[in-house]
Amino acid sequence: MGFAAWATLRWQARDRSNLVEEIEKVLLSADIGVRTSQKLLDEIRASLGRRELADPTAVWTHLRKRSIEFLRVDAPKIDFASAKPFVLLTIGVNGSGKTTTIGKLASKLKAEGKSVLLAAGDTFRAAATEQLEVWGSRVGAPVVRGKEGSDPSSVIFEGVKRATKEGFDVVIADTAGRLHTKANLMEELQKVRRVVGKALEGAPHETWLVIDATSGQNAIAQAQIFTQAMSVTGIVLTKLDGTAKGGVILGIADQLGIPCAISVSASGWRICANLIQKNS
Repeated sequence: MGFAAWATLRWQARDRSNLVEEIEKVLLSADIGVRTSQKLLDEIRASLGRRELADPTAVWTHLRKRSIEFLRVDAPKIDFASAKPFVLLTIGVNGSGKTTTIGKLASKLKAEGKSVLLAAGDTFRAAATEQLEVWGSRVGAPVVRGKEGSDPSSVIFEGVKRATKEGFDVVIADTAGRLHTKANLMEELQKVRRVVGKALEGAPHETWLVIDATSGQNAIAQAQIFTQAMSVTGIVLTKLDGTAKGGVILGIADQLGIPCAISVSASGWRICANLIQKNS
């Protein structure tokens, strides 16, 4: 059972004396993580009476309420009009869906009348720049690129400078995503952050960590490592179709205090509530 299976607790759990044990299995199989799952279980036992603990509806109501509270991380809303250009860095391991996320977000912003420039900062992965250029051509956003293997910071620096000079509203920068266990990647990202700040005071205005929902508990480990190197302001959860449980976002929100910015699946994407300004 996965994250969506919580709802079935309202109708199932024939042996109600073992309801809490069944809930524990659901939480762990939903990729929420041991720490956050145990926290929820402890709260259930402490908050609900014996009769309620045997009532799937009461338990489900409590779980849903606490899950929503976990996701309501105290974070300011994102206003893409608060700076010009507004600079957004996307970070994450290779294959997490950064390029697709950038393309979809650029498309949304363009549809809202904003001018968008893309910076191809992943200069190490073969075809990364080409993929970003395909998205740029598709949505009508120019792409600043460098030579393969060139310094990612310089590419993004040039992108921010061009956006400033030509009056673009938003810059979305791709970054390298080699294995998160490599210290040089973290150092590289820190350099990007410093250089972007030199290109435009106050930038980057947002840094989103893109996470593949199918990576399970490894997603929390990724988030922990990336947040040690970067000031991550939002999580983008991708690939929510298929086998992805999605519960990992609860673990990240609970343990790291980072809000969900966007959730993405093949069928579409949605902006998480209470984070992005409606007028942006």
